[in-house]
Amino acid sequence: MNSMLASEPIVATEERRSTLPPLETWANNERMRHVPSLDWMVRKVDADLRKRIATLAAPFANLASADPHRGDIEKELRALGRAIDRLSDAVKPSRHNGNGSDLPSRIDSALTQAANNLRALELTAFGRRHPFHYFERSKAEIVYGALLAVINRVERLVPLIREIDPNIDEELLAATSQDVDRVDVDDHIDASPPSRHDDGLDGAP
Repeated sequence: MNSMLASEPIVATEERRSTLPPLETWANNERMRHVPSLDWMVRKVDADLRKRIATLAAPFANLASADPHRGDIEKELRALGRAIDRLSDAVKPSRHNGNGSDLPSRIDSALTQAANNLRALELTAFGRRHPFHYFERSKAEIVYGALLAVINRVERLVPLIREIDPNIDEELLAATSQDVDRVDVDDHIDASPPSRHDDGLDGAP
């Protein structure tokens, strides 16, 4: 029995270790193409979304309590507030609920909290792929998903406000044109397909 074991090939531990891939470092991993930069997210929350929500909330503030549209709009505003809270939680689990007595004030406080939490993230590692041995999804993907949910809630609010203010689209356009959201190429890579040059196919037939 011993001779049989002795005849089997034995691979040294050092050789086995040398064949394993090296452990990755989070800060040295590549940035994920489908996740925008942290700076873009902060500006999206603190500037673009804040202006759009304030513009949409203005007609609601002047709406009579007996107006039949008020219930649906209030329901959507509450859902928007919860989506913003989930964004804050995705970044940092602790948050406050704001001191405003009305929905627009509480939503504005929630936006401030979300923007502050985003600013507190580590800029170097954010947006980079998690090391494979973590077996976890990158936190940037979770945060971006929560931000997309907020954007979706804002867009769902638009047709409801349009029923009480037919000029809301022009007002939103005017609010957006006052502060054009500029995104550098290094800050955010959109979801468009890579060019032939990026694929190494430059000059291919």
